[in-house]
Amino acid sequence: MKYNDVGIIILAAGKGTRMKSDMPKVLHMVAGKSMVMHVIETAKKITPDNIHVVVGHKSQDVKDEISKYCNVNFAEQKQLIGTGDAVKSATPGMSDPIKNILVLCGDVPLIQEKTIKNLIDKHKQNCAKISVLAVDLDDPTGYGRIVLDDQNRMLCIREETDTNADEKKIKTINTGTYCFEKEFLISALDEINPDNNQAEYYLTDVIEIAQKKNEKIMVVTMNDYRQVIGVNTLVDLNLVENLIQDMENQLP
Repeated sequence: MKYNDVGIIILAAGKGTRMKSDMPKVLHMVAGKSMVMHVIETAKKITPDNIHVVVGHKSQDVKDEISKYCNVNFAEQKQLIGTGDAVKSATPGMSDPIKNILVLCGDVPLIQEKTIKNLIDKHKQNCAKISVLAVDLDDPTGYGRIVLDDQNRMLCIREETDTNADEKKIKTINTGTYCFEKEFLISALDEINPDNNQAEYYLTDVIEIAQKKNEKIMVVTMNDYRQVIGVNTLVDLNLVENLIQDMENQLP
């Protein structure tokens, strides 16, 4: 399958306050290169030209680091007011022939090309408006849960702080990686609002917008949770550093 109609947005604007450093989180090193460069190198295997990196905190530092190694497009998030706003800042660059937009996190450095292609392929084959990459965890504590109805249709992503007792038992979690039909995404981003405890524009809110409009939403569940570990702390960084060696040894 060809991917020249896919634009990729990589979220790299955050401060990463739990990293105990003023350096932008995505510039922390894993296996000799910054986290965001791992993600960009994987993205370039899918579409070398249609990559848009959203920068915010110390944006020039992030731009300078990336530009040493490759050419990408940059979008600036002026205020760090949520993932929905971050994605919206990059959508003006998504001109034709882009029909679908993949969203990746710049702090999830172990994501693999095969996993991303599988998500895009299933999204296209099913003519979905949204496809969410999910994984099952024995201990899903701390992650947003994928909430389905009794016919296995996706209702929403419920963040840990908002889950009820039944939802806490759900093992299928959101990885923060998505594929969207472009026109739907652009329209839905205009409908989200920051009426939540963080007063932020959540990208996940577009799922409930799609559900209310009876649009097709796919959940694509993967098996290897290691690929979607997000780095939020120095402990996470150390874990990912150790895992990358294991994963490279397992590749053919």
